Amino acid sequence: MSTVSAGPTARPQETAPAREAAGEVQLAITGMHCASCVTRVEEALDHVEGVAGASVNLATERAAVRLARPVALERLIAAVQAAGYGARAVEAGGDDQGEARRARERAALQRRFVFAAALGAPVVALGNLGMLPPLAWIPAPVQNWIQLVLSAPVEWWAGWPFVLGAWIAIRRRAPDMNLLIGLGTTAAWGYSAVATVAPRALESAGAAPHVYFDTAVVITTLILLGRVLEARARAGASSAIRRLMELGARYARRVRGGSIEQVPLDQIALGDELQVRPGEKVPVDGTVIEGRSSVDVSMLTGEPIPVEVGPGDAVTGATVNQTGAFRMRAERLGADSTLMRIVRLVEQAQTGKAAAQKLADRVAAVFVPVVIGIALVTFVLWFALGGEPRLAHALLMAVAVLIIACPCALGLATPTALMVGTGRGAELGVLIRGADVLESAERVRVVVFDKTGTLTRGRPDLAEIVPAPGGDATRVLALAAAIERHSEHPLAAAIVRAADARGARAAEALEGFGAVPGRGAVALAGGQVALLGNPALLAEHNVPLESLDPERARLEGEGRTVIALAAGGRALGLIAVDDTLKPDARAALESLDRAGYESWMITGDQPRTAHAVGRAVGIPETRVLAGVLPAEKSAQVTALRGGGRGVAMVGDGINDAPALAAADLGIAMGGGTDIAIEASGITLVRGDLSGVVTALALARRTMQVIRQNLFWAFVYNTLGIPIAAGLLYPLLRAGGPIGPLFGWQGTLNPMLASLAMAFSSVSVVMNSLRLRRFSA
Repeated sequence: MSTVSAGPTARPQETAPAREAAGEVQLAITGMHCASCVTRVEEALDHVEGVAGASVNLATERAAVRLARPVALERLIAAVQAAGYGARAVEAGGDDQGEARRARERAALQRRFVFAAALGAPVVALGNLGMLPPLAWIPAPVQNWIQLVLSAPVEWWAGWPFVLGAWIAIRRRAPDMNLLIGLGTTAAWGYSAVATVAPRALESAGAAPHVYFDTAVVITTLILLGRVLEARARAGASSAIRRLMELGARYARRVRGGSIEQVPLDQIALGDELQVRPGEKVPVDGTVIEGRSSVDVSMLTGEPIPVEVGPGDAVTGATVNQTGAFRMRAERLGADSTLMRIVRLVEQAQTGKAAAQKLADRVAAVFVPVVIGIALVTFVLWFALGGEPRLAHALLMAVAVLIIACPCALGLATPTALMVGTGRGAELGVLIRGADVLESAERVRVVVFDKTGTLTRGRPDLAEIVPAPGGDATRVLALAAAIERHSEHPLAAAIVRAADARGARAAEALEGFGAVPGRGAVALAGGQVALLGNPALLAEHNVPLESLDPERARLEGEGRTVIALAAGGRALGLIAVDDTLKPDARAALESLDRAGYESWMITGDQPRTAHAVGRAVGIPETRVLAGVLPAEKSAQVTALRGGGRGVAMVGDGINDAPALAAADLGIAMGGGTDIAIEASGITLVRGDLSGVVTALALARRTMQVIRQNLFWAFVYNTLGIPIAAGLLYPLLRAGGPIGPLFGWQGTLNPMLASLAMAFSSVSVVMNSLRLRRFSA
């Protein structure tokens, strides 16, 4: 249900050159009120030539239109207007006008509700307590006129959106929720107005001149209250994108001709040189070209530890510079930036639909005409078979059916849960593409992990130092680092990092360096020839390694890369380097095991290394697929799917993309390649494996909430309509303590029906908002 508006806001577009869109375009839609509105907008867009599909979200008031070829935006907007709604193109996450409009609508709702409640209170008092002192001293005709005067502004101003919406629905032959409310309140108020102004006309027609102004004003007031509460809840539910957008910088300091000028972000061009001062947000994605600093990247990683950056290092827009100043080159702007890609993923997720919601939309599209038919049958039966005064009772029964049957809860069941669930996921570093991804995630029972960069850090690290008998491990590391500082090899970087971390410095002065391709390096240190490389290098120089052979065999058996160091013709020791596991790898897989998932590992590494990693994280050897070429990974994943179980693939590299696409659910590590992320349904922004546990648990929880919402929405309408039509009449005709609630001899009071209708929509939204407290 959207906030109250004065019906569809379709307006002629200003004359302007045709704007063409390609790929996917986002439209902000106005004038929608229920799930049937969603269906009509989608059908209108689907019929535009060149549109591959459209998905409209009632909660976000957005339409995601997928285009098979370029289409003029004006054609899309005109199609929506022809269906009776307003539309305009918006950028992903950038609908500031829409947010301002929704804020104005919430304020207008508040005013209408307060006005209706203030004037409605004396109407309700006169309608229900008019026979008691001191109100009884006022003659009944006078009481009726007072109610007429007070209720008229409520019906025709506070409730005008419903009345106007009902007329528009009739004129366009497109029945919706407003038609149900407008018919109900207008019928009750109109009958009462005739009974007040011309009571004898009703008496001559055999009808009692009773008034039901209180019914009309209470229905209007309660529905307005429900919409106020719902609008507030929806504002909170859709706050994820707002919070993401607020992370970005507004201005940048551009360097030109030796001077620095502060300019809005939209004036920055690719290649511009920017100055970033301490405490400022990094304005855009780019590369540091001068200066050093530490940058708080917790926006991306969730980790409070700052990252040191210097020339050549990449920096991300919206992260916070801390200690030093630096200059950078702008490389990714606007929609291409990391922040906007995250926003786009969240928006795509919030605009999707679960299969269950698609069924609900189809039901809602035919629901309103069916309800109007039931209301007419109810009126006829009660008028023919009911007690006196027949016309009044038949009218109230029909009004109760119209009011209680509003299908708003059906329309809100999925989008609100999807908005809150995906928004909460974004806060936890889990980006979910859409409702179909949630449904796929819920079916998953097997999780396949790539090794390098997924279970491991993706870069070599020093694992162990084994000095020769009588040797010193610190000296081995220090001398090796002194040699490797002249090398660009990844293994060399691992040794240098370890030496720096441990403060290991070589005592010998390095006098010369030479690389031996495929073998290692030779240097002159302290007047002696030093060799650093694989054991084959030492063998070529006749340096014996027999004393270290047992340790060498052990290290290689553990799947580590072994580097040997010698000086002066004597072996000094071995250095083992490997790609270490991520700290949370084992804990994450243990959590998956407890949750009932089956973990597998797939890698192109040799079996000895793969099985060592598998043992370290608790994956049995029978579930380790080693020596698998990149082209074969997708075939292995497909084979696992053959057992009828849902399979999720977790990876980060280009070689993982086919397997990610082949799985029921692809999960990409946030630090991975763009192609891997594009091939996935879920992206883990922070890159830690606990995100896999969080993603699967959040998917299951969100789908559970969606099913709860749909169940209660269907149950509400299934039970509410028969009750409103008089199902309880045979059981409650004798009255009793709940008789006043059910009105005349066990029939449902329309005021109670309106309260129940409002409560159903609010309860669906509130149930969805529980996802904001989700934690894995």
